[in-house]
Amino acid sequence: MPKYIIERRLPEPMSEEELLAASQRSAEAVQELAPDIQWLESFVTDDAIYCVYIAANEAIIREHAFRGDLPADRIIQVRRVIDPTYAEG
Repeated sequence: MPKYIIERRLPEPMSEEELLAASQRSAEAVQELAPDIQWLESFVTDDAIYCVYIAANEAIIREHAFRGDLPADRIIQVRRVIDPTYAEG
């Protein structure tokens, strides 16, 4: 399945309680939509959350965001993954 990065813009930083509630809603939505989606990890900044998912398609990502009451301002399909060893040729 393709890998996606989802940008979730935030009007202000989330409290720990808000972050916990959002992660619980996300996990519940993943369970409802499984096996077509898997949450790998998320990176939280002051103004956004960047989530990495594996999903069957972009429509599943959007459905997950709807069910979890989460923004999905930008959905980007990862075309390739490289790391420092790639530079070694």
